[in-house]
Amino acid sequence: MQRIILGIDPGSRVTGYGVIEQHGARLTYLGSGCIKLARTGGTTTIPLATRLKMIHDGVSELIQQFQPTDFAIEQVFMARNPDSALKLGQARGAAIVAAAVHGLPVEEYAARAVKQAVVGTGGADKEQVQHMVKQILKLPRMPQADAADALAVAICHAHNQRRW
Repeated sequence: MQRIILGIDPGSRVTGYGVIEQHGARLTYLGSGCIKLARTGGTTTIPLATRLKMIHDGVSELIQQFQPTDFAIEQVFMARNPDSALKLGQARGAAIVAAAVHGLPVEEYAARAVKQAVVGTGGADKEQVQHMVKQILKLPRMPQADAADALAVAICHAHNQRRW
């Protein structure tokens, strides 16, 4: 069975995305990048409501562009800062709503499960995830960290779906 999987690594400042195609056990890279939500330079910050709309609109554009069959997103972990955890949850919600509006089934994965699926250990660091994503998808260079995390979510979903 062929699937196109959109993986999302949500964030209130940067939301990573990764798109892969799964055909049986074969995974093919289709695209990745980041939806950047913070202005670079200067001290002006973008209001949270505007950033959430940017996430929703950005994910909607990706869905229209790649026409995924599956949507996978990283779950919220309990951060030390409750305000950061709330903003992360809201960013996830904006992305999930975009998927739901387009009729995509949503699967959620814990960060440890994603790292386990890609690196082989739930305690892997960002560099290990980047390296393994590069190897698994046979990329010519290391993907940016947030994009690599999103690709890892998509790979985790592909591995999880192959079990059925």
